[in-house]
Amino acid sequence: MANTAQAQKRARQAEAQRTHNMSLRSTLRTAVKKVRKAVAAGDKNAAQSVFQAATCTIDRIADKKIIHKNMAARTKSRLSAAVKGMAA
Repeated sequence: MANTAQAQKRARQAEAQRTHNMSLRSTLRTAVKKVRKAVAAGDKNAAQSVFQAATCTIDRIADKKIIHKNMAARTKSRLSAAVKGMAA
């Protein structure tokens, strides 16, 4: 455990930041699951609207450097391919 006041404060800040990042990461996973669920249901219009919302979420979290920008791009690409691959 931290001995100095400065180290104790940094430990508190690190814990707060960690919990905040976990919350954002959870939001990201939920957005991706919603798109996959809509694709599995076969509703193309719903899938497209949920995909747009998920794209905004993914970009916002990548901008905050919670996930790497390449991971964001890869995730969006895979979700886009899944939505486009649905029967019209």
